[in-house]
Amino acid sequence: MEDALYRWVQSTALLRADVVALIGFVLAVGVTLHALLRKRRVSVAVGWIGLAWLSPIFGTALYLIFGINRVSRRARRLRTKPSDATQLPDFDDAVVPEALWPLDRAIRRITGLPAFSGNDVRMFRNGDAAYPVMLAAIREAQASIGLSSYIFRDDPTGREFCDALAEAKARGVKVRVIIDGIGGGYFRAPVYRRLTDLGVPVALFMHSALPWRMPFLNLRSHKKLLIIDGCIAFTGGLNISQPNRVALKPEHPIRDTHFRLRGPVVEQLAAAFAADWAFVDGEILDAEPWFADLEPVGNIVARAVTSGPDADVEKIEQVILQALACARQTVRFVTPYFLPDELVTGALAQAAIRGITVDLIIPRTSDHPFIDWATRAHLESLLRAGVRVWLDEPPFDHSKAMVVDDVWCFVGSANWDMRSFRLNFELNVEIIDPDLAAQIDAFMRGKMEARLNLDDLSARSLPVRLRDAGVRLLLPYL
Repeated sequence: MEDALYRWVQSTALLRADVVALIGFVLAVGVTLHALLRKRRVSVAVGWIGLAWLSPIFGTALYLIFGINRVSRRARRLRTKPSDATQLPDFDDAVVPEALWPLDRAIRRITGLPAFSGNDVRMFRNGDAAYPVMLAAIREAQASIGLSSYIFRDDPTGREFCDALAEAKARGVKVRVIIDGIGGGYFRAPVYRRLTDLGVPVALFMHSALPWRMPFLNLRSHKKLLIIDGCIAFTGGLNISQPNRVALKPEHPIRDTHFRLRGPVVEQLAAAFAADWAFVDGEILDAEPWFADLEPVGNIVARAVTSGPDADVEKIEQVILQALACARQTVRFVTPYFLPDELVTGALAQAAIRGITVDLIIPRTSDHPFIDWATRAHLESLLRAGVRVWLDEPPFDHSKAMVVDDVWCFVGSANWDMRSFRLNFELNVEIIDPDLAAQIDAFMRGKMEARLNLDDLSARSLPVRLRDAGVRLLLPYL
């Protein structure tokens, strides 16, 4: 009797092992087929396929959570359709300087949008300068306010914005607010509740506590956008939080750069906000008071560039690659996080090799130590190619800006990392203006005091270099 029971247990265990093996085989095949058909980059496809075969159940679970893009955004109603833009002349010497015609042609093909002249752009440093102007614009709004922020803290600064938005709604202004589901506080979202209690229409971007919605955790709206009456826009790197008021000496100060735009380009930024609101709420904002008839107010050329893991995939990265390819003399940029892929690092190296002066400015110490570790493992090839790397001293600066040949600027929400280039929903603005370029360049030059060289990297101990190289493997998700 005991022998029969033992044989039955053995046969049952073998059967279960066979079933598990069969399930693992089916899962691994499924991941392989999906990755082969959907993943454009060979290294990404190979990584997921290898993980699925090495650990079918665990690897498949990770692939379902992080590897599949389930985003399909509705009502992407840009006022100028891509088909319309491609019918326009390849260049227009009344809008873009002749030296930038090739770059303009490329960016028009990438974005489907024309560059607009007749704009005015003003730069602000830190929340100390930007917040008062933004709050004044909210308090003076007559018809509509659209606000989108990755981080929106329930602190004195955040509450001041909440009160201003509630007051605007009370006087009849249409208000819509988007807060990222992660950046706004995933489990508590205190500002979302505060605005809801105040009666302000607000939505969380990509937010759900349900387990089957967990894949959306990796896709975030990183935009910082404020649209007033369809005719004034604020964008850049500035979130809404007390630490950005550096003059108040907060415990963990965060420096940043923000921009106010007026003129025809605001229509493109308003369209980007309207597309996001349609996605999170379903309401279509495609007419007054969200859009206005915009007249020229200056002489600056500008164009919005949106990017995200949907129809806009990698557009900001593509624009940067084109700018690097078209650069003739100088490339200078500042970013709080520098973890791009081989395409971008290769383009930077090639620019330096052909004699372009390339300056990269990163924080000596950011707010994420593991990103600093991975960045150090990312720099050797650039230094060898002649790219100059500068370490910005604390306090941490969250600014993102690029200037090419003292005239072409690229500013906005996107960091120079794979998360911003591929996973986040981002918004940058291309600006062509020598005066603004000089202003941004002067701000960046003020950070170029401590230069990193190959000897500094070589001086790291072996354990530190191994740590940095190991963390770098997580590059797509840092």
